[in-house]
Amino acid sequence: MPYVLLQSVNMNIAGGNTAFLLAWIGIFLMVALAGIGSAVGTVMGGSASIGAMKKRDDIFANCMILSALPGTQGLYGFGAFFILKEHITSSINILQASAIFGAGLIMGIVGLISAYQQARVVANGVESLGAGNDVFTKTLILAVYPELYAIIAFATCFLISGAIPALV
Repeated sequence: MPYVLLQSVNMNIAGGNTAFLLAWIGIFLMVALAGIGSAVGTVMGGSASIGAMKKRDDIFANCMILSALPGTQGLYGFGAFFILKEHITSSINILQASAIFGAGLIMGIVGLISAYQQARVVANGVESLGAGNDVFTKTLILAVYPELYAIIAFATCFLISGAIPALV
C-alpha cells in the first residue's frame, strides 16, 4: 500500500522521478523534525523559566540563555538543508537520493530527540535556579551533552554531502 501511494504521488508530483522525490522527502524530514524538536524544547525551557521567575525575577538573563539552547537543533537542520540541497537536480540517481534521504533522517531524528532531552536538562536547571540554587554554569555544561549529538548528526550530513558526487 505505501509503495502504491508513493508511486501515485511520484507520478503526479515529481513527474515520475522517484529519486528526486526521495531526496526532497529526506530534506523535508530533516528540517521539519529538527525544527519541531527545537520548538518543543524552547517552549519547555521558556515555561520552566516563567515558573522560576515567579519566585525570583533576578534570574531572567540566565533563564533566557538556558531556554534558548534547544533552539540550536533547528538551526543545524536548516544549515544541513543548504549543504544537501545543491545535490538535488533532475538528473539525481537513486543512490544519491538515498544518501540525502538517510542524511535527512539522521539529522531530523537526532535533532528532534536531542532538543527534547536538552530541554529536560534545561527545565530542571531553571527550576533549581528558581529555588535559589546557583546552578547556572553546571546546567549549561550538562545541557551541552545532548547538543554534542546534534553536532555529530550535522557533521554526518556534511560528510555524506562530500560523498554524494562519488555515487554517480
